[in-house]
Amino acid sequence: MELVFEKHSAGSGAANVPDPGPAAEALVPPELRRAAPPALPELSELDVVRHYLALSRRQVGVDSVFYPLGSCTMKYNPKLCEEAARLPGFARLHPHAPDELCQGMLALLWNLERQLCEICGMDAFTLAPMAGAQGEWTGLLIVKAYHDARNDARTEVLVPDSAHGTNPASAAVAGFEVRAVASNAEGEVDLDALKRAVGPKTAALMLTNPNTLGLFETRIKEIAAVLHEAGALLYYDGANLNAICGVARPGDMGFDIVHVNIHKTFATPHGGGGPGAGPVGVKAHLAPFLPAPRIVRDGERFVRAEAPPQSIGRTGAFGGNTGVLLRAYAYLAMLGREGVARVARYAVLAARYLAARLAADFPPAYDRPCMHEFVAAPAAAILKQGVKTLDIAKRLIDYGFHPPTVYFPLIVHEALMVEPTETEPRERLDAFAAAMRAIAAEALETPEKLKAAPQNAPVGRVDEAKAARELVLTYDMAR
Repeated sequence: MELVFEKHSAGSGAANVPDPGPAAEALVPPELRRAAPPALPELSELDVVRHYLALSRRQVGVDSVFYPLGSCTMKYNPKLCEEAARLPGFARLHPHAPDELCQGMLALLWNLERQLCEICGMDAFTLAPMAGAQGEWTGLLIVKAYHDARNDARTEVLVPDSAHGTNPASAAVAGFEVRAVASNAEGEVDLDALKRAVGPKTAALMLTNPNTLGLFETRIKEIAAVLHEAGALLYYDGANLNAICGVARPGDMGFDIVHVNIHKTFATPHGGGGPGAGPVGVKAHLAPFLPAPRIVRDGERFVRAEAPPQSIGRTGAFGGNTGVLLRAYAYLAMLGREGVARVARYAVLAARYLAARLAADFPPAYDRPCMHEFVAAPAAAILKQGVKTLDIAKRLIDYGFHPPTVYFPLIVHEALMVEPTETEPRERLDAFAAAMRAIAAEALETPEKLKAAPQNAPVGRVDEAKAARELVLTYDMAR
């Protein structure tokens, strides 16, 4: 059989072939045109594909390796949620489309607000904040507006000494002074220290529960009572909601306001600077201060209502990062009420299992059951060899694991903060435990091997302090 290749042109009856128009070079002014073609390398498609595939294999993420970053909940993202967010009716919807043309999206977001209210024990939610830190800032602006509306100017926000760094940062950006509250011997907020710190200037206490040490605040209702009796509010940092989601509710513990890290708790993309979302929920007495726009149900219709008189106003250009919110809605719809609670229980089980497997070489900072994550430190015998937590983290890279969070919280010496999440199977947890035990043995026998790690990674040990102090912000094309 002979193959015939025909060349078609606009004049040969090919009516569907578009007119190419003027040549591209004719659109460029003569003074901006090259005198000669650029000296670009010529490579085969196979070489190019292999090059970029090799680069992609250097990247680390939850789809490729175990990623036990404590405090971050780096869990696997179901691809079904990704598909839902890419449905044309959602993905192609313009944010300025009139309400009557986006009833499906508004109904979905309105229902997501109702689900978050139920999960967190709140009365109202806003989906506007586009990151967890922006959720904190939004929540603190609500705190400020609440006190100002009562003609009760308050200037201080309390944070535990184990708090996330975003807590004091958000409070400062919102215009508050920050005061730290000490932890007690059990790793919880020291109630006596809290009582001494609370006063007429106290606007709120920012707290995670479980806290940043991975421990449940067993006296949370007493803490709430101390704040409320002083006229202050109790703020819930939702970074650790994955541990209690569907099992316990911040609103039932006495919290007045909560921000939820949608991109952590409800399996949407996390890391690398985004995308994120940080919805904020409040009790009824704070609802008038929520930012605009609010999605309101008007009979069978949904509308985006503008700001009521006491609202803090808009916190972003639109009503939130809908792509991330869509993924969260799909995640909740897929799991249902019982599934969400099961996730929390599995997360706690995985952390307690792994903590027990590592306890001999990496004893926990506090001798009590952890929740979804735990903080440990190298055993004294390891530290005597001059091996640091950073050395252990770097050596883990050679074993094919992403290191856990290190040196945080700051109140634990040589801290290792591990969060396995509910999505890792027991076999993966056992493999991680085996690697940690092997590294502990190396620390005792050949500590220099850890101090030179990583040895099998594309990039070896770097001077991180120097890199932070001497930033290179330009790229040398000649190198």
